[in-house]
Amino acid sequence: MKPPHSSLKTGAVSVAVLLALSLGVTACGKKPAAMPMGGATDVGVVVVSSGPVSMTAELSGRTSAYLDSEVRPQVGGIIKSRLFIEGGYVKQGQSLYQIDPAPFQAQYASAQAAVAQAKAAQTTAKLKAERYAELVKINAVSKQDNDDAQAALAQADASVASANAALQTAGINLQYTKVIAPISGVISKSSVTPGALVTASQATELAKIQNIDQIYLDINQSVNDVMALQRAAASGTVGEANTADVELILQDGTVYPLKGKLQFSGVSVDEATGTVTLRALFPNPNRTLLPGMFAKARIVSGVVNNGILVPQPAVTRDPKGNALVMVVTKDNKAAVRPIQVAQTVGDKWLVTGGLQPGERVIVEGLQKVQPDAPVKPAIMGAAAEK
Repeated sequence: MKPPHSSLKTGAVSVAVLLALSLGVTACGKKPAAMPMGGATDVGVVVVSSGPVSMTAELSGRTSAYLDSEVRPQVGGIIKSRLFIEGGYVKQGQSLYQIDPAPFQAQYASAQAAVAQAKAAQTTAKLKAERYAELVKINAVSKQDNDDAQAALAQADASVASANAALQTAGINLQYTKVIAPISGVISKSSVTPGALVTASQATELAKIQNIDQIYLDINQSVNDVMALQRAAASGTVGEANTADVELILQDGTVYPLKGKLQFSGVSVDEATGTVTLRALFPNPNRTLLPGMFAKARIVSGVVNNGILVPQPAVTRDPKGNALVMVVTKDNKAAVRPIQVAQTVGDKWLVTGGLQPGERVIVEGLQKVQPDAPVKPAIMGAAAEK
């Protein structure tokens, strides 16, 4: 037999175990206590306001020279010399090529001689006509002889005029043996060398000159965008742009430092692309921009009369892609608000629907906020400094 005190000890242990299990079961049966509330969540907000907001559009295009001239000879002959440096800058009126002038000098000399001959004949005819005009008055010569003398003088005058015209043509052709630059600009490489035979107005240019002190950017805008803007303007939602300034964005994303001016907007639609052509002119004093470069133009397409701007971090998207913001209600609770956005303006979204001026939009602390949860808003930005 076991000692009596051993049984008592075993009983005490069993009671303790049962009591512990009983407490454990009771604890498992209870709902977990709610986490104590730490108060409203701190969030940063902006108070939105409305006002005129410029709508911009980025349109792709290519640059082209302000002036573009293909140099061709106006008389035929042998090129004696080239008088420019390929790739250099030439001035208007500068000699570029010298065509052998010898044949044209001979033609000019022949034309001069023809003028002298015609003038000599004119002098003889004039003197005869004057004498016959006096003699016919006293019936010393017949009227027919006088008429013939007057006609001979008129013919001599015409011969002089014709000879002078031929002399002028010969002089022009002689001048054309010097091929001059029609415009100032950067000249290309030469397509001919001294000794080459050229012909008047030939198809192949001798060289090409491009003036790029200013440069065009030809851009295309979708006709659908043009019509949508026109409808918005007709409804009063969007006003007309009050500026023709254009920004140029290079292919690497950098913005060209000098602004251009919109020159014109096309009045017809390209049937192949469904676009309207626009052209902007940019100053190019350092010749940074070259013809044929791909670039984008940022233009002001219209003005939203009552636009609202919201920082981009405040705008999220639902699974369907709809834009959402979190606003603070009058009782300082967070609420999800669907909005309509048109485009980005700098680091903000242009909101065209869903928000009213004076509402508070959460921009910081969005990750800590749940809908209908209490929040403690702090106004950010310039409004907080007032």
